[in-house]
Amino acid sequence: MERLNQNNAVKISGEIVSDFTYDHEMYGEGFYKVFVQVTRISGNLDTIPVMVSDRIIDVNKNLTGEMVAIEGEFRSYSKHLLGANKLLLFVLCKKIEIVKYCMNEDEIFLRGFICKNPIYRKTPFKREISDLLIAVNRYYGKSDYIPCICWGRNARFVGQLEVGTHIEINGRIQSRGYVKLHEDGTEEQRTAYEVSVSKINVLEEEN
Repeated sequence: MERLNQNNAVKISGEIVSDFTYDHEMYGEGFYKVFVQVTRISGNLDTIPVMVSDRIIDVNKNLTGEMVAIEGEFRSYSKHLLGANKLLLFVLCKKIEIVKYCMNEDEIFLRGFICKNPIYRKTPFKREISDLLIAVNRYYGKSDYIPCICWGRNARFVGQLEVGTHIEINGRIQSRGYVKLHEDGTEEQRTAYEVSVSKINVLEEEN
C-alpha cells in the first residue's frame, strides 16, 4: 500500500451505498460525506464513512451502487453533540477511482503514540481483547485520535504497554452497531468505528 502520509494510510474498495452529503467548505473547496460498504472474508459488512472533495469526483452524480477504490487517511475530529463531545471518524479521501471489479480491500497503517492506558479484558466467550487510543500526528501539528482493538496475543501484549509508547499498527477499519441508552430510558441505534489490529510493533526511540 502506497503511503501518502508516513503516519497514516488507508486503502479501501467497496460499494457506494449512499448519496454525497455536503459537510463543509475549506478555501472554496467543498467536502462531502459518502458511505462505502466493504465485505469481509466472513461475509460481514463494514460501512465506512468517507469524506471526499468535489475537486476529485462529481458529487452531483448519483453513484449509489458503483464500486470504488479509495486511498487516503483515517481522520478524527471532536464535535459537541447533545451536551457532550463526540469523537467522529472518517476516511479522508485523497484518491478515488470507479472500478468494474471490487476486491473488498480494507487496509490501514498507523504510526502514533498510545494516549490512554490500554484496557485489557475477556469477553463472556473468553476472547481476549484490548482497547487502546492512538494519537497519530499530521504534518502541521494537529493529531488524529484513533480507537483500536487488539485480539488474543496482541491484546495481552498491548495491555502491558504504557501511555506514550510509540507504536505502528496494521489492520482494517470496522464498523460496529450498538445501542445507546439515554437517561430518559429511550434507546438509540448508533455505529462505532475502530481499527481492528492484525499486527503491532513497538518503535525504538532515537536518542
